[in-house]
Amino acid sequence: MRPANGTPVYRPDLGVSVMEYLEQEGMGMIGTQIMPVFPVADKQGAYKVIPAEALLKMPDTKRSSGGAYNRSGWEYEEGLYNCAEQGHEEPIDDDERKIFERRNPGIVDSIVTRRGLGIISRAQEYRIANKLFNETNFTAHAVTNEWDDAVNATPITDVKDGVSAFRAQCGMLPNALIIAWSTFQDLKNCDQIVNRLKYTFPGIDINKMTSEQLAAIFDVPRVFVGNAVYDSANKGRSKSITDIWNSEYAALARVATTLDPTEPCVGRTFIWDEDSSDNPIVEVYREEQIRSDVYRVRHSVDERLIQSFNSSGTVVSNIAASCFFLFDNITA
Repeated sequence: MRPANGTPVYRPDLGVSVMEYLEQEGMGMIGTQIMPVFPVADKQGAYKVIPAEALLKMPDTKRSSGGAYNRSGWEYEEGLYNCAEQGHEEPIDDDERKIFERRNPGIVDSIVTRRGLGIISRAQEYRIANKLFNETNFTAHAVTNEWDDAVNATPITDVKDGVSAFRAQCGMLPNALIIAWSTFQDLKNCDQIVNRLKYTFPGIDINKMTSEQLAAIFDVPRVFVGNAVYDSANKGRSKSITDIWNSEYAALARVATTLDPTEPCVGRTFIWDEDSSDNPIVEVYREEQIRSDVYRVRHSVDERLIQSFNSSGTVVSNIAASCFFLFDNITA
């Protein structure tokens, strides 16, 4: 339905269909898989955080005859979120619409919404990548030989040591390894990986190695490969295609698998569900002065590392740091 002048029309059908398209196309977006969406009823507020000291305590479970059971004496701490609206608008001129729809009626809705959704998704991916591959937020652990050094690199050994260190810092095992796309390509040429693959997957075409096969080699449940890019050149300059996920880093992580807000994990994407709890909101309105329909794609989100704070704003329990192990020196 075409909108009347200045009257926004909510189009949830476009949000659903375009999200499905983007997932099928594989834009290399991994951010909201590592920091899964968690719908919230309020735009800003607090969420429960299990105290770091309570993660692995061993209380006395023995009950004396006639006595009471022992109980936990700790209280949940609070983390904070503050969803900010992120959005983009794409106008489509009436003449452009006629050209697009001459042979494909209705195609403009999909084309323009895909464009807007791609922009806000890329911005969200950038925010998440810069929170995670960040030496200010996490202690970086340098590998001895860069993973693009095919002969000398020891990524299997590095990840194995990282898993042990991860377990020592939080008592759990990581359920994901995060790498950049270029790192994935380098690993296909790494002698240690190639030699292991020959025995694990006999007859495999190394160049067709999948992230699932790499996960089996590293003995981690999942490998996330960040393939998203953006043009970092200023407007009017020659394009400069830049990876969103920095190839200097890789990381082991504990990623949330439930909607339990107290589940120990590296982070969550809080989304204010006033309008939509899953897909970004798509609205269309008419601007007659430019003879265009304007497609607005937006969502209110806050990508948060899981931490609790005291009344002064100081971090009390840094659960995210316990659930993340950052490697650096991955590339020369």
